[in-house]
Amino acid sequence: MRELASTPNPDARALLAEVSVGLTLAQAAAAPKLFQLRKQVGESVLVKLLVVILRAFVDSLRVQDKPDAADILELADTLAQTYTHDSLKDIILALKEARTNGTKFYQALDSAKIYELIRTYFDRKAKYLENGHLDQKAQGASQQAVAIHQLQQVTPQLVASIGRQIPPDHPNAEHLRQRLTIINQKQRRGLLTEKEAEQQRAEVQQATQRKARSDWQPSPEAQQAINRRGRDTTRRFAERHGINPNHL
Repeated sequence: MRELASTPNPDARALLAEVSVGLTLAQAAAAPKLFQLRKQVGESVLVKLLVVILRAFVDSLRVQDKPDAADILELADTLAQTYTHDSLKDIILALKEARTNGTKFYQALDSAKIYELIRTYFDRKAKYLENGHLDQKAQGASQQAVAIHQLQQVTPQLVASIGRQIPPDHPNAEHLRQRLTIINQKQRRGLLTEKEAEQQRAEVQQATQRKARSDWQPSPEAQQAINRRGRDTTRRFAERHGINPNHL
């Protein structure tokens, strides 16, 4: 580990440069966290990886005063213990941004400056994640508002449709259904205005509401006569307006 911290490694720098190409905050936030890597590869390997990243960053800067091997080892251990729920890509991106965003080092770089650069990155990451969370909440609220609006638009129609349902045990159910069909056909042909059609539907709806009479139920013959009158009414309407009765 001491050798990694003290010896320049061009291959490691090239590999880290390749990893950092196109790296974004979203990708870094989605990458495996340090505590997960610790479980997979162990504490020592995790610190070595951080040492390689820090050493490559130090070597990429042309400044006279730089952290030595001991400083880099201490930095790597501190980062491993501090940013347990962040990723190696976060550290890589933080150092890349420090190098490419025009940070002035004034020919000197120490551990305190590296801590400051990394803290600045994680402050920005925290704001990024917070804004993303707020955007998701706003999007969810917007979708909910749309759903509520759509429900409000369709609710009156649903209520009206439910209200026009004819009880299947109604003695005049078939005739009432035919009356509703006739009203719809008249409205489609322009024989009734929307207001007139709604008024007639309301009359049909009112006719479906009846008080229970346990002392009277139509006989099968009476029910057949009621249904026959309804069919006759439908047929006469169809013949008058040139409609196929089977379509009613």
